[in-house]
Amino acid sequence: MNVTLSTAEALRTALAGLLDGLPPKQAAQAVDRLIANYRGTTPTDAPVLRDRSDVAAYAAYRMPATFEAVRSALAALCEAAPEWTPVTHTDIGGGTGAASWAVAGAWEGQRTTVLDWAEPALTLGRELAGASGIEALRTAEWRRARIDAGLELDPTDLVTISYVLKELTARARTGLVDAAAAAAQAVVMVEPGTPDGYARIIEARDRLIAAGLTVAAPCPHSDACPIEPGTDWCHFSARVSRSSLHRQVKGGSLPYEDEKFSYVVATRFATEPVRARVTRKPQIRKGQVLLDLCTRDEALQRSTVTKRHGELYRAARDIAWGDAWPPPHDEGAC
Repeated sequence: MNVTLSTAEALRTALAGLLDGLPPKQAAQAVDRLIANYRGTTPTDAPVLRDRSDVAAYAAYRMPATFEAVRSALAALCEAAPEWTPVTHTDIGGGTGAASWAVAGAWEGQRTTVLDWAEPALTLGRELAGASGIEALRTAEWRRARIDAGLELDPTDLVTISYVLKELTARARTGLVDAAAAAAQAVVMVEPGTPDGYARIIEARDRLIAAGLTVAAPCPHSDACPIEPGTDWCHFSARVSRSSLHRQVKGGSLPYEDEKFSYVVATRFATEPVRARVTRKPQIRKGQVLLDLCTRDEALQRSTVTKRHGELYRAARDIAWGDAWPPPHDEGAC
């Protein structure tokens, strides 16, 4: 995968001067309101981002975390289809463009279109992209569109929908998922790593499969999710480096945070899903590692890897939540 530190650093640089001139109290109020919307349960039929201060606060507060979550989902797509490269990309509800930054880091040369219904978000996204120094972002099209059941999409290689489904009514969600399935060769959807975020991802996963796509990640299969509804939920974690601006806006002191997210990647082309995926943080104990896995054939299982397994044990000590198991021997082309 081509992505990465350079793209993440470019994003931090683009965000660095974002709140200059914005009164701290106004920025804090905007962040508080955005947190309430982010954690709330009521869908809206209006843009969450209303004006420049909202958008600046959102970009400082959410863009780094959204970037890392989408980057992780794209890494899983690259792992399943290392030879595939999208030529066109549509970022639905893309806001200020965090998912488009992640796509631009994963591949080169794609033509990106960002759709959102909040003009202030599109304006700031365009400004940040223009300052990125990354060609795919500088040449992206930023287009205002109402994100609902009536959205019409042009055919495209890749559709990303990140942290959007939560803002929509049930009817709008199903319409949007169906439109993405009809238009794209690959669909990547990311939601918060909460029980309700996972429920929205599972609902979308079922509709994508019904539309003829197959699951490339995180699941090793396209069968029904083996988790019994209401007992648990599938989610993952991405480490987010906090800049001084990020710490200022979020009121945090640590140099990092962990973004919890649920996701699905589905495609119309052949992929090679992992044999199993680590679904919880590995438990490292004396002489053994306990791995919770979603597997291709045996659904959910607990695997114990001990010193007697030699190289596999050493690999297990380095494995991370969300990784493939066993680890691939060869790196993909992405």
